[in-house]
Amino acid sequence: MTTAVTSQKFSTLFDWFDQDQDGQLTQADLRATARVFSQAAADDDHGNITAIHDAFEQWWQLLLQHADTDGDGQVSREEFITAMEVNVTAPEHFETAVMTIADAVMNALDTNGDDVLDREEYIRLYDTLGVPQELSQEAFARVDRDGNGVISYGEYRAAIVEFYLSTDPTAPGNFLLGPLTQTA
Repeated sequence: MTTAVTSQKFSTLFDWFDQDQDGQLTQADLRATARVFSQAAADDDHGNITAIHDAFEQWWQLLLQHADTDGDGQVSREEFITAMEVNVTAPEHFETAVMTIADAVMNALDTNGDDVLDREEYIRLYDTLGVPQELSQEAFARVDRDGNGVISYGEYRAAIVEFYLSTDPTAPGNFLLGPLTQTA
C-alpha cells in the first residue's frame, strides 16, 4: 500500500518525467529525462551517458510491463505511482532501474575522480535538473551524513534508497529534490 509520503515522492517524479507535460508518461518522456540527467556528464563521458540512457530505458520497460494496463504505450500518474510502489522499487528491479542511474550519475559528477562528490559537483547535478540552489545546498548538508564536507558513494546511494523507499519524511534522502512539500 502506498503511503502519503511515497505517493507524494512518486507524484513529484511523475511530474519530472512527464517532459511534455501532457499528464501521461511515454517512452519519449523517459528518453528526454535521460537526456536531462546526461547533461550532468562531460560530453565525452560516453560510458556514463550510455549507462544513464540504458537505465531509463530499463525503467520504461518496467513501466510498460507493469503499469500500462490498457496497452496504449502511455502511463498515467496513478499507474506510475502503483508501479513504482509495487514493481520498480521491488528488490528484483530496483538495482537495475534506479540504482544504475544513481551510480552512473555519481560517476559522471565525480569529475576529479576522488570517489566523493564535493558541494560543487553535487549542486551541478541539481542545477541541471532545475532544483534551486538553496534546496540543493540543504540536501547536500543532509546527505553528507558524517559532516566531512563531501558525499561518499555510500552516502549518495543511501540517500537514493531513502528517496525511493523511506516513508520517513525527515529521512535525508527525502530532501534530494527539496522538501516533500516542494513540487517539481
